[in-house]
Amino acid sequence: MALLGAITHQTLGAWASAGVRRGSFFGRFRSVSSASFANAVIALYVISTLLGGIIYLYFRVDIRPELERAGHWHFLGFFDLKEHFSAIGLALLPAYWVFWQRPRADEAAQTRIALTSILAFIVWWNFLTGHVANNILGFGS
Repeated sequence: MALLGAITHQTLGAWASAGVRRGSFFGRFRSVSSASFANAVIALYVISTLLGGIIYLYFRVDIRPELERAGHWHFLGFFDLKEHFSAIGLALLPAYWVFWQRPRADEAAQTRIALTSILAFIVWWNFLTGHVANNILGFGS
């Protein structure tokens, strides 16, 4: 949940234009430096991926065969995308870190926004897909 909150806050702050009113919804996101989230996002992403990899074995051995027998092929495809997106996110982390180290450079602003948006999409996709997986058969089934 910390990763979800950090990447969402950073994404909204990065997308908000610098000319936004201070008291507005997006203005409050801009009041916190988006660059301050970069190291936390990287650490939380790596930790979440490692923990996901640990419980993945349980999913692959116990849950996936049940989903296959129940004919949830569309969901299994979404879950496969989750795996691929996680790997893409890990590969993007070094570039993400480099571009957030110098957040004042105007020429890199679009790249920071793009990288942050891609990571936010991946984190939200993985979160929602994981919860749907949990709800299809129920936790611990």
